[in-house]
Amino acid sequence: MDEDLIVHNGGCHCGRIRWRVQAPSSVVAWKCNCSDCSMRGNVHFIVPSQRFELLGDSKELLTTYTFGTNTAKHTFCKVCGITSFYIPRSNPDGIAITFRCVDQGTLSHVEIKLYDGKNWESSYNQSGIASCSV
Repeated sequence: MDEDLIVHNGGCHCGRIRWRVQAPSSVVAWKCNCSDCSMRGNVHFIVPSQRFELLGDSKELLTTYTFGTNTAKHTFCKVCGITSFYIPRSNPDGIAITFRCVDQGTLSHVEIKLYDGKNWESSYNQSGIASCSV
């Protein structure tokens, strides 16, 4: 990405999970149709893990769900149940940020691309999603 990085803050619905992430103001977000993402209605953008920071005691209030390959780590708040970020199967070296959980005012544009999680392997090879956490 050639665009300058800015700091975005965000978190869960109840506010007990808080984080900051460095990303451009314009991002590409992925709408996935896998069983988990489609049930949650999740649309996320991916950043390298070193550009993500949990704040305060947020880690103590997280719980994690895994299934299938157990590569993705679906984290959510123990209090309100919101998944504001997680470690995606496509980018285990990155963090998937639920773009609707970013505090208002710093995202100027969100381009939404479709990811065919029902046909995960072919979508992974065709989408270019792996480059999002580099």
